[in-house]
Amino acid sequence: MGFWVYMLINSLLVPFTMIGFGRYFIKKAGPQEINMVFGYRTSMSMKNKDTWQFAHIYCGKLWRVIGWIMLPLSVAVMLVVIGREINVVGICGGVICGIQCGFLIVPIVPTEIALRKNFDNNGIRRK
Repeated sequence: MGFWVYMLINSLLVPFTMIGFGRYFIKKAGPQEINMVFGYRTSMSMKNKDTWQFAHIYCGKLWRVIGWIMLPLSVAVMLVVIGREINVVGICGGVICGIQCGFLIVPIVPTEIALRKNFDNNGIRRK
């Protein structure tokens, strides 16, 4: 049972991270200064302050929604394997975490599309 609890906690880390950082990105529009260490960092998002803030708010909204969807699904899947053999719990938890990591990076594509739709190649907002 202890290992199941451990894997349940692990399977909730990514959804809670997405929800938390999504909220932060929406509320604060990401880090105040464009930097190479923290935040949504792509060549398009780092063009200027406007693209930086737009990308963080857009990605933050996606992360929050995806995080809230993944949270109950992860718990539900882990409840299915409660009391099962340790290898079944481990494999299930590992698969959940792998899928979650995929969904962690999925918002890059729609965010980049939105950036290109709203800004030209120089980072100037389209009318």
